[in-house]
Amino acid sequence: MSDLNTLETDLIAAIENADSETGLEEIRVAALGKKGSISEQMKTLGKMSPEERKTMGPALNGLKAKITDAIAARKAVLEESALEARLANETVDVTLPLRPSPAETGRIHPVSQVIDELTAIFADMGFSIAEGPDIETDELNFTSLNFPEGHPAREMHDTFFFNEKEDGERLLLRTHTSPVQIRTMRDQEPPIRVIIPGRTYRCDSDQTHTPMFHQVEGLVIDKESHFGHLKWILEEFCKAFFEVDDIKMRFRPSFFPFTEPSMEVDIQCDRSGAEVKIGEGADWLEILGCGMVHPNVIRNCGLDPDVYQGFAWGMGIDRIAMLKYGMPDLRAFFDADVRWIQHYGFRPLDLPTLFGGLSS
Repeated sequence: MSDLNTLETDLIAAIENADSETGLEEIRVAALGKKGSISEQMKTLGKMSPEERKTMGPALNGLKAKITDAIAARKAVLEESALEARLANETVDVTLPLRPSPAETGRIHPVSQVIDELTAIFADMGFSIAEGPDIETDELNFTSLNFPEGHPAREMHDTFFFNEKEDGERLLLRTHTSPVQIRTMRDQEPPIRVIIPGRTYRCDSDQTHTPMFHQVEGLVIDKESHFGHLKWILEEFCKAFFEVDDIKMRFRPSFFPFTEPSMEVDIQCDRSGAEVKIGEGADWLEILGCGMVHPNVIRNCGLDPDVYQGFAWGMGIDRIAMLKYGMPDLRAFFDADVRWIQHYGFRPLDLPTLFGGLSS
């Protein structure tokens, strides 16, 4: 750690003494370039023990942020000084200063950031990504998922239907990402381990609901999976995503047509303050639904439920983004307000990693 302090002191001193933008750029490359001093330190994280990474990961990311901010501040001073010298030498100046680069001003939307975080977590567990179309058939969105024709369970969703075709078929905007589970089971041989992030649509709009929102589902199909595996996966996910060392979870019986048994999952939290704190306190917060895949669903995909079994879960990406990053209104996600994205957005190069910190 003392080496990092020395490195920080030397770099800050060099930045403050830089007298030109060219010299400042040379310092930036020497520190943050592909073979820079900080970059070389970052490469050593993969060889460290988990305990060492917990200490060195945040320290290196903090050093990187400090040096980046110091370079930006010094660059602003040098640019202002150069502009003042130019104005003093020119009798007429009709130009405007260059706009900041997209890498400096652009921001990654929280939904995109959370999808990257989900991908990093589940990829570490051996899951791959599956995708499907937003416009689905009634058969894939309902019937194959154990929603019989005319069954009241179909009324669980306020669905956007398209006009009927000549043959009577009606396409729809998918109400969940579960149709991709059917597509995956029909296209791939087990074992299957996938997560399915994507947009979904329902007729609903208020502070915590929008007509278009984002979901992520997980699916495991093999010959030996059981509910204990599901509980472990969800617990490890919540600890990694909310970046806490321990978390208590409560599984409550529920009903979903496509799983049996079905559960809703609550996580431990504290609502006593202005923010919801995950992993502490005595309150509970519902976060997702899950269960063992119904034998009828497995059978509808051409698999034998006496041979294969599995489990699935689903949660709202927008909802867990709100919980983690303290955003009070879901509707603001889709208002295209530049001020909102500047406040809640993420820097383009701040990619989430498990060793460096998902939200660092």
